[in-house]
Amino acid sequence: MDKLKETVMDWRLHLTVLAITILAELIGIVQIPIGIGSILLLPLLYAFVFGLIINPHVFKLAKGWIREREVQTASPLIVIAIMPFIAKFGTIIGPSINQIIDAGPALIMQELGNLGTIVIAFPVAVLVFRMGRESIGACFSVAREPNIAIIAEKYGLKSQEGTGVMGVYVVGTLFGTFTFAILASILATTGAFSIEALAMACGIGSGSMMAACSGALANAVPEMEEQILALAGASNVLTYATGLYLGIFVALPLTEKLYTLLGRKTDDTPMTGESK
Repeated sequence: MDKLKETVMDWRLHLTVLAITILAELIGIVQIPIGIGSILLLPLLYAFVFGLIINPHVFKLAKGWIREREVQTASPLIVIAIMPFIAKFGTIIGPSINQIIDAGPALIMQELGNLGTIVIAFPVAVLVFRMGRESIGACFSVAREPNIAIIAEKYGLKSQEGTGVMGVYVVGTLFGTFTFAILASILATTGAFSIEALAMACGIGSGSMMAACSGALANAVPEMEEQILALAGASNVLTYATGLYLGIFVALPLTEKLYTLLGRKTDDTPMTGESK
């Protein structure tokens, strides 16, 4: 209860968030033509940059305003802040249920795309960067909350695998939103992919990334906004549901097997017990 009271009464953090939000909204949407399409810079992107600037772990001068207390308080609030956005998807998915059913097979098959991290990133991590078992945690998935839970249960977050998954989670949180917003705006304006396919690709199991991706698509094609948000929301929910089992029964065992096939020794065995 005391911790909750401290969070609610942390005026310094709330004032900072309010100031960043107002400033980002005042800047508005900026469209940059790049030949093959356009890059849409959204307020969410500006808010990310402003938040990075005042992060005391990034810029030491920021410690004069944002202290360690605010940093620790802000972390769990991310999930709470994204809840209204997720709730909005619930109200959109219902009326659009027929469109979602029509795209059913595509929504299910797209989950196989998450195995791309194993095909592309894992060999680079092991053979090029010579990573140890950290590569298993880092590359068996896109390293969002359900994937962290899998690693925490099987190896413990203090293990090498835990270090790998948390490293990618932090990087994804910092730069994934930015990358998704840029990619979505570029691909939406090139015409190379259907908007429906891009909307489904937004749902990788991350609320913030999905918000950035679907927001960029909706701004690029405003007449399809409801359909984009419905498909993105349904895809995200489905990824949470199916991605967990895909990670447990397919992705993680496959990564372990590839780790051995690529010639890595097992001198860095998984940690268990007290590491959890």
